[in-house]
Amino acid sequence: MTAEPTPATRPTAPAGDPGGTLYLFLVSDATGETAVRMAVAALSQFEKRDVVTVRRPHVRTEEHLREVVLEAGAVHGTILHTLVSGPNRKRMLELTRTHGVPAIDLMGPLLAHLETFFGSTPKAEPGLLHRMDEEYVRRIEAVQFAVGHDDGQSVQTLHQSDIVLIGASRTGKTPLSMYMAQFGWKVSNVPIILNLAPPKELFAIDPARVVGLVISPDKLAMIRAARVEKFHQPDLRYAQAETIAQELDYCRSLFAAHPAWRVLDVTSRAVEEVAADIISTLARPGKR
Repeated sequence: MTAEPTPATRPTAPAGDPGGTLYLFLVSDATGETAVRMAVAALSQFEKRDVVTVRRPHVRTEEHLREVVLEAGAVHGTILHTLVSGPNRKRMLELTRTHGVPAIDLMGPLLAHLETFFGSTPKAEPGLLHRMDEEYVRRIEAVQFAVGHDDGQSVQTLHQSDIVLIGASRTGKTPLSMYMAQFGWKVSNVPIILNLAPPKELFAIDPARVVGLVISPDKLAMIRAARVEKFHQPDLRYAQAETIAQELDYCRSLFAAHPAWRVLDVTSRAVEEVAADIISTLARPGKR
């Protein structure tokens, strides 16, 4: 698709003329991204085409609707619109019929079908999809944050976390971090290592955002033994009952010294269950 033309360069070939240029007006009461994507998808099915797209976002008044219809009519263009406002869709239909401008309503028929199916009227709020796009971006950023703050990494930006998970090795900190990140939570996890003080940045965090994870010694021994076997780790103490007991005792003593931290027992609990338990007491992601 080529750039939008100036009025002086616009030909007057009628719409549908196989030898002419198609002027496709992409009209929306929001950003117009949906119309653009639909146009690109449809045009990709044609090898030879001469198409000029004219993007007209944020069309929400009758005056603006009329301007767009007259503009399209002047170059024998076709209007492709995603107006969500019922009155504006109706007015667009009236105007395009009056001025003989071909128009394709991408949103109306689907909204009408869904209205019948759900038995309720649509919100008719322009920009909702854009807000959904922002939500998607926020979740992607949260996943990237979790990856960059896994296993004690990037402690200098620990304060940016919505949630900080702490606990002994193999208590499920990483799976929990990644799971909650998919819902937009910026999660860091910091391992508690026997006889090693946690990073000082941890103690500057709002304690309401710190969650200590504990697990039964038997369960942790089983998890670690499986890991030792899978990765052929030489340090057998990692999975020994004595080492595990010492590590868990150290974690519990640290947690007891900071009673404002929340402590959760993850023994035999699914990631989804633990995540729901953590999230239930917090505000929306990023709203601290």
